[in-house]
Amino acid sequence: MLDYSHNLWLIAASLCVSLMAGFTGLSLTHGLSERTIPQRKLAVALGAIALGGGIWSMHFVAMLGLRLPILFYYDAVVTLISALVAILITGLALLMLHFRKRTPACLLGAGILVGLGILAMHYIGMAGLQLCQALYTPGGIALSVVSSCALSCLAFWVAYGRRTHTNILLGTVCFGGAVFLVHFVAIFGTSFVATDSTGEVGPLIGNEIMAIGVVLTSFALCGAFLLTSVTFLNQPSTPVPVPEEQPEKAPAAPAPEPVQPFSQQIPYEMDGQTRFLPLHDIAAIQAEGHYSYLFTRKDKVFCSWSITEAEKRLDPNLFVKTHRSYLVNPRYVTGFERMKDNGSCLLNLPAIERVPVSRSRLKQVRDLLGV
Repeated sequence: MLDYSHNLWLIAASLCVSLMAGFTGLSLTHGLSERTIPQRKLAVALGAIALGGGIWSMHFVAMLGLRLPILFYYDAVVTLISALVAILITGLALLMLHFRKRTPACLLGAGILVGLGILAMHYIGMAGLQLCQALYTPGGIALSVVSSCALSCLAFWVAYGRRTHTNILLGTVCFGGAVFLVHFVAIFGTSFVATDSTGEVGPLIGNEIMAIGVVLTSFALCGAFLLTSVTFLNQPSTPVPVPEEQPEKAPAAPAPEPVQPFSQQIPYEMDGQTRFLPLHDIAAIQAEGHYSYLFTRKDKVFCSWSITEAEKRLDPNLFVKTHRSYLVNPRYVTGFERMKDNGSCLLNLPAIERVPVSRSRLKQVRDLLGV
């Protein structure tokens, strides 16, 4: 067995790399529900590169700090495979989070997937060692699996439970800590022995070449980190100068607000283009944060208007507000279901079967429908 130690400066650097990667990846994927599908796919791809590349970079920064009494090298092909595995698995987890309904089971599945991805990258990367072999114990592997999956689940649960700036920062700490701790938990459960032969698949990489690759990767992560930080932080507002006091004057009568004509169509986003739907084609409108979804006889499409803006722009004789999050075109209502203190308008459309009616809106909706 070989004795080993670590360079403390490189250990600290590896922690910084994992934190920057976590922040960059989680920030790049913030607010994707408000973007078009192509934009979401691009952001998920960039986030996967940031998170997966950060996992890989952290591992090899820490490995550069590993001090063994013998020379050892890395197999280039195996090392590349370890990086690709980390990027691919984190990409799959991000696809789950941004293209499926974000349920507790989805968050748990994404966390377990990334936890296993961290471990896969670690053990594949360790398999690339040449002239030196890593030996593992069952207890060390089990502890690595449990800690990796638990910490990754915690990171996604915090970062995606609520997509606020505070949660993203806390998720960054959890993710960076997960990658960092899992590496050293696995290392402390590992022994090293010298070997006489190499079983390389590709060319060998020495510590000097590996250091160059890791520095370049970390530099790219630093650049992405700085760019996302600029957009993440709130810009200070410009102070408004206070005007000098003027003698009091009689208040002028407020000018009447111009009457805006009601809209005759509503914009929606599809394939990166803004299109328009005539009002008679829309059965219902559902709030989605600061935006909304439009429901037609067959489809559900994304609209840049908020539910408040839609209510203000649309003729109240054509759409009735049944709930704080819903507007309904009465022409599409095929039935009404009364419950204890609320109800539902039945639409029986493929994209939306019913719309809730809140207690405060119940009488208005029933009077309109004549029930």
